Amino acid sequence: MNIEIRKAVKSDCKRLLELINELAVYEKAPEEVTVTLQEFEDAGFGSNPVWEAIVAIEDNLIIGFALYYTRYSTWKGRRLYLEDFIVTESKRGLGIGKILFESVIQESKNGKYNGMTWQVLDWNEPALNFYQKYNAQIDKGWLNGSLSKQQTKELL
Repeated sequence: MNIEIRKAVKSDCKRLLELINELAVYEKAPEEVTVTLQEFEDAGFGSNPVWEAIVAIEDNLIIGFALYYTRYSTWKGRRLYLEDFIVTESKRGLGIGKILFESVIQESKNGKYNGMTWQVLDWNEPALNFYQKYNAQIDKGWLNGSLSKQQTKELL
């Protein structure tokens, strides 16, 4: 297995969105992906980028990625937030996720963040087992809150 690991570039965005849709299907929420390719590219590579990603490539095809950004915690300070982390289904269990995750840990160290954080679904046993290998703290008491774009338009 010859895997290349590198930072994402704009031309990767179409494939990243394909993997994002694969992740959404796995998480039983395919209808929730509403971002357009243009918006996704602009958010990562426009005049004010808000995310970065590390990609894993085999035979010129992106087979996994980890997308992250800076989050600020009033309790902890600057933290790296891992938004999406996926290896395509046919390539899972080969150590690619470990390489990607440890690359993000290294980004956290290089960026002098005060740690990193992410979310994981409580039913996603493979992911929970993966994070357990790193002795990650998984909080049980927090629930996610959100408002959609439509809701924000309607509220005020």
